[in-house]
Amino acid sequence: MPVSAPAAAGDPFATLPDELRALLRAESVPRRVEPMAAVLVHEPFSEPGWLFERKLDGIRCIALRDGDRVRLRSRNDLPLDGRFPGIAAALATAAAPRCALDGEIVAFDGARTSFERLQSRGGRPARAFLYVFDVLHLAGRDTTALPLRARKRLLRAAVAPGGPIRTTPHRTGDGAALLADACRRGWEGLIAKRPDAPYAHGRSADWRKLKCSAEQELVVGGYTAPRGSRTDLGALLLGYHEGGRLRYAGKVGTGFTRAALRDLAARLGPLRTGASPFADPVREAGATWVEPRLVAQVAFTEWTRDGRLRHPRFLGLRDDTPAAKVVRE
Repeated sequence: MPVSAPAAAGDPFATLPDELRALLRAESVPRRVEPMAAVLVHEPFSEPGWLFERKLDGIRCIALRDGDRVRLRSRNDLPLDGRFPGIAAALATAAAPRCALDGEIVAFDGARTSFERLQSRGGRPARAFLYVFDVLHLAGRDTTALPLRARKRLLRAAVAPGGPIRTTPHRTGDGAALLADACRRGWEGLIAKRPDAPYAHGRSADWRKLKCSAEQELVVGGYTAPRGSRTDLGALLLGYHEGGRLRYAGKVGTGFTRAALRDLAARLGPLRTGASPFADPVREAGATWVEPRLVAQVAFTEWTRDGRLRHPRFLGLRDDTPAAKVVRE
């Protein structure tokens, strides 16, 4: 589908009330932008008017167009133009002549966005899309002081979706119900945004991240040594049974309290053994292996293509499940 340029006629700020127009500041297209970052919250919430967007599993991208020049920058200001030339080329006509856009570059695995698909290491590169959700500069004006709802309206004047360029829809309503629906759809989660808030450079509670997590029982087959201020152990090495073998599923190093670490160390000590119980190679130098008897409950976002847990978090030990019965769910 060809990408058409956004409407250029007229003043894009003409419909803004005077009090909002007064917030606009004249500036050149910025050379660098520190993106706004969301605060992770563990409980869904419902507050009147908040906007909820799909949380995308990709690469954060600030897209800058200044006439014929288009630049794509990562969250830490590294260039992305060479890696995603199709997106840069599309923005040369799809974006307003002078603008700064905030978005996420994603690839899809079915209906799910997949960070892993973007890596394309040694294989065919996945088709990438830029989902734009905010406008930070437009037509010679800094728009970051405007409330989010006003920036969302200006976004329609800043970019014309088409081809690899898309905009991110949002919804309002009960945050708990929306998150449950997102999880049923297999999304990574939601980003909740305060509609009357300006754009903040850096982390702000005006944006909140709500993640979907899967859960799985997994067998503990070893652990790593503690580092820094951690005591007793570093991470648990986990697996599941398949075809009579214990397959390696990755390690979990978050979600522990100090009491949990002490309890795990006490339970794992008598189970130490000299050989790995996993059928797969485990590249963890200095790992301590244990007899695979303990079962851990772990939350995570998804399984990777090579059978590893993505973003795992320890929830606790299960005493009601025999280790030999644990399989990949």
